[in-house]
Amino acid sequence: MIYFDNAATTMLDPKVLETMMPYLKTSFGNPSSIYKLAQESHIALENARSKIAKILNARPDEIYFTSGGTESDNWAIKCIAQAYKNKGKHIITSSIEHHAVLHSCKYLESQGFRVTYLPVDKDGLIDLDELEKNICEDTILISIIFANNEIGTIQPIEQIGKIARNHNIVFHTDAVQAAGSIPIDVKKMNIDSLSISAHKFYGPKGVGLLYLCKGVKIIPFMDGGAQELQKRAGTENVASIVGMANALEIANENMEQNIEKITLLRDKIIDNILKTIPHCRLNGHRTKRLPNNINISFEFIEGESLLLLLDSKNIYASSGSACTSGSLDPSHVLLAIGLPHEIAHGSLRITLSKYNTQEEVDIFLSYLPGIIKRLRDMSPLYEEFLQKQTR
Repeated sequence: MIYFDNAATTMLDPKVLETMMPYLKTSFGNPSSIYKLAQESHIALENARSKIAKILNARPDEIYFTSGGTESDNWAIKCIAQAYKNKGKHIITSSIEHHAVLHSCKYLESQGFRVTYLPVDKDGLIDLDELEKNICEDTILISIIFANNEIGTIQPIEQIGKIARNHNIVFHTDAVQAAGSIPIDVKKMNIDSLSISAHKFYGPKGVGLLYLCKGVKIIPFMDGGAQELQKRAGTENVASIVGMANALEIANENMEQNIEKITLLRDKIIDNILKTIPHCRLNGHRTKRLPNNINISFEFIEGESLLLLLDSKNIYASSGSACTSGSLDPSHVLLAIGLPHEIAHGSLRITLSKYNTQEEVDIFLSYLPGIIKRLRDMSPLYEEFLQKQTR
């Protein structure tokens, strides 16, 4: 098996599983109870909170545990907006956000809020001048994705945060793909709110967090208990939270060497494909991108057919976000960077991990040209294109 779909989910690090096991088997108490067994869970919970806060350069009481990135995005967008609605009802986001942000913004529009969706350039970057031009007196929230989950482009987060800070506007960023892959410093980057999901950096699924800077107002997203500083009701998933903290710590400690290794693999794949396969293009910025992300569109083919043929070779990749894999519509991200529908449909997203090897990359690159040729040989569009070329 060659697994190249790490933006969808990573494999759980065996070391992380080891740290989780005691809280599944022996120290299984509810952290809200007061007896000794429960306090073991409570201590583990708060240690995890402190560990994560230190890595992000935050305070422990600014870290709130959730079920993952989708909940964190929904909570931040909907509930910060509601908390500040007396000040204004204007929100700024981008056209290439994850659907957890876009759908939350659409919901707020149905509640009387006004949302500006900033366009992006051909590489997926927003224009900082355009951002500033769209700020109004009633702008209360800016939410821009840290690094795009489909094309890997990294936004100028520190500068965006500075603009928001200068205008006294709350700045939220969806950092689900960035966390564990590239450095994050919430104070240096002027970030007021940030979403993270553990399963993107070799942690367990179903757990994440929302960072919320002290002083930023938000209303509770879930009611029914006093957990998470009375902001998010529900018994905490202690084992997974401990796992998330450990996974983030491992990722942070090994970040430099992982970036170096994975970037080399990424660039080898990009350079080889662009050199050996005609009629294809790289999506996203060439250098301002996540170390592990490759998104390439191949003309005259369907991405789904490409995935199935790769699957027959036990190579697993994707054509875009796992959250929209059942949709027949082309990626909104690829359309936003200017790709026509027919080219956007032929995209392949390869996302690497610390476990991938040079040998796996070589095997993939040996199969890919033949698969593309096979699909194009069956394509009437490609046949028509070749006929035009020979006239």
